[in-house]
Amino acid sequence: MAKIAGKSGFVGIGDSASRVVGVNQWAIDYTADMLETTDFSASGVATYIPGVSRWSGTFSGYKDGVPQTLGVTDSVSIFLAESQVINWSGIAYISGVHPNTNFDGIVSYAYDFQGTAALTVASA
Repeated sequence: MAKIAGKSGFVGIGDSASRVVGVNQWAIDYTADMLETTDFSASGVATYIPGVSRWSGTFSGYKDGVPQTLGVTDSVSIFLAESQVINWSGIAYISGVHPNTNFDGIVSYAYDFQGTAALTVASA
């Protein structure tokens, strides 16, 4: 598989065309609980089955024009692209908003989100 640069990535809120302006980074955590099923027949080797899956993440960037009007507990359709192709999408709640201002820096915003229901996963 060829390497790709993240410079064409984006975050969309509402629909894939509604890009959040100023974003320069996003990350997603997609995990599943592993439920231990070890019994006496396992000969001392732990065994597991998958349980509940969950996903959450963050995106951040610079304030660029009017700041994104996302508040804590807002439910959004979120689209996360590694390049011009949307790779990850689902419904999420905004769980944190973190504005940051320094006297010698650029005003930035960071958002945390918690997925609910299924995540459409990158296929390639």
